[in-house]
Amino acid sequence: MSSLDGRILVTGGAGFIGSALVWALNRRGHEDIVIADFLTPGKLWQGAVPVSTSSEEKRKNLRALRYREFVEADELRTRVLQDPGAFGQFSAVLHLGACSSTTEKNADYLADINLQYTAQLATWALSHGARFIYASSAATYGDGAEGMDDRDDNLARLRPLNLYGRSKHDFDLLAQREGYLNRIVGLKYFNVFGPNEDHKGDMRSLVNKAFHQITTSGRLQLFKSHRPDFRDGEQMRDFLYVKDAVEMTLHFAENGVNAGGLFNLGSGEANTWLTLARAIFTALGREPAIDFIDMPEVLRDKYQYYTKADIGKLRGSGHSRGMTPLTESVRDYVGNYLVPGRKLGEEP
Repeated sequence: MSSLDGRILVTGGAGFIGSALVWALNRRGHEDIVIADFLTPGKLWQGAVPVSTSSEEKRKNLRALRYREFVEADELRTRVLQDPGAFGQFSAVLHLGACSSTTEKNADYLADINLQYTAQLATWALSHGARFIYASSAATYGDGAEGMDDRDDNLARLRPLNLYGRSKHDFDLLAQREGYLNRIVGLKYFNVFGPNEDHKGDMRSLVNKAFHQITTSGRLQLFKSHRPDFRDGEQMRDFLYVKDAVEMTLHFAENGVNAGGLFNLGSGEANTWLTLARAIFTALGREPAIDFIDMPEVLRDKYQYYTKADIGKLRGSGHSRGMTPLTESVRDYVGNYLVPGRKLGEEP
């Protein structure tokens, strides 16, 4: 039986990938969905850390989506811990709720929301027979010196470059140590971009930031390289369109997909920032006008110069769908969402 045949919980469902998942579920005919996120302005997570400074933008992500119930993320946690059956039976738990800021400095906050909360939900889901699929991150790979191979079970070899990556890695390690990593699915998303990311502030993709820079000034700023083996703008990333990312994610809840463990989710290609930037200018019908600026000192020793997802394990799990070419995905994002100001579900 498919894990999508019953009620579905999507945490972080008003956020970027979470709302895109709800959109993709709606397109499959699913509406018995419970969404958990933070939408109350000024609400604080444990440790008095603001968790939602852009609740209005996140609300916009939900306006065209169909679901049964919305619950604040902290309320979900409290109710589930006090009464595991409070929300009924779920067939799948898609856990996208997290702090995704790569510059977050509050280690206690990250440990609570990215590690402990995830562990509590995983234990709850497994004890109630629900498929548990959660967002890990490519940030767990650090600078890539130890490889980016999702088939290597020696997770202790990895050295994340920031506290965010560390918190994601810590849950992967916990699940492995406790013996249930092979019963759940952890997804190492690479550089995802696309509609519904406007609320992410500095964590928005370059496509989103560039659109606003170019339409305002006609020019785009990119970081200079501070390594001699990479020229300015030729730092490389595996850019993944969010529409492809959610298809990969839901693959693990479809019929006959019983795979567990960690999986890389990326395009399987590495492209330069310059390639991406030129695609954005082309989508806007403009000639490239790019300025290189110094990278802030605080980022220089934590910056990934090259990422590329090895997606052989994903393919081995039965996912055969092709990827949207970078230029096509940028054109779709810019032309159908950024220019008209649309969200997913508001397509003409």
